[in-house]
Amino acid sequence: MGINYGSWILLFHTLVILLLHCSHGDQAKVLGERENKSLEIQHNNHHHNHMGHNIDPSSMVFFTLKDLKVGKTMQIYFPKRELSLSTLWPKEKAESLPFSSNKLSYLLKFFSFSQGSPQAIAMKNTLKECETKPIKGEVKFCATSLESMLEFTKNVFGSKYEIQSYATLHKTKSNVTFQNYTIVETPMEILAPKVVACHTLSYPYVVFYCHSQESENRVYRISLVGENGDKVEAMAVCHMDTSQWAHNHVSFQLLGITPGSSSVCHFFPADNFVFIPKFKSKPSYT
Repeated sequence: MGINYGSWILLFHTLVILLLHCSHGDQAKVLGERENKSLEIQHNNHHHNHMGHNIDPSSMVFFTLKDLKVGKTMQIYFPKRELSLSTLWPKEKAESLPFSSNKLSYLLKFFSFSQGSPQAIAMKNTLKECETKPIKGEVKFCATSLESMLEFTKNVFGSKYEIQSYATLHKTKSNVTFQNYTIVETPMEILAPKVVACHTLSYPYVVFYCHSQESENRVYRISLVGENGDKVEAMAVCHMDTSQWAHNHVSFQLLGITPGSSSVCHFFPADNFVFIPKFKSKPSYT
């Protein structure tokens, strides 16, 4: 699942050629479908036998380091989302539009969304999230293209490193998004002196919320099997210092812990990325 920077650049330029033919009307349709599907998933999973009535199933991705052991069973929400060519914009196209809460009215008109619609609310929330100041010891950036995501990551790691990327892989396909999963192999830690995590946000085109924390983080690849037989090679990051996190962070409520009292780990859906630095290979001389 590792991909170096050169491969990503090649992929990006291939995507640019394909994306030049996309219209903004297509992106509007995709965002609406994604928002409606998300609401439908939450409604359908709300009656799950082991769930509390006030817990959003999409929040069921958190655990602690002590849970990382073979045989551990956890309820996990894995949305069946994949990056779509129709919503991946090249850097030049993305940067031709403003990306600011101050320009929301203009953006809603551009994408033909009405005020107060689910799509408008999703855009407003994404812009607000992107404009929120980072916590102490964190750098963050909302990337509106694959290229800008990689540029941010490269700046965090420095020029002496190559970039390796990792993502969750669904080895089997089903429509189940929320169920019990069991760890079936010893989790593999991927040594990472620095980590950049990029999460997708709801927007007419793909926006990645990328951030990196100075405090210790650990990266794991975990083999899981669902109660229906689904097999997932899941990526997870464990944040070892949560003392700067907001007291009302959903992970503390779900895990019954307080800021700084324990590590907090979380799984990544398939359309999110984990980036780690790797020393550039020295050229060989013969």
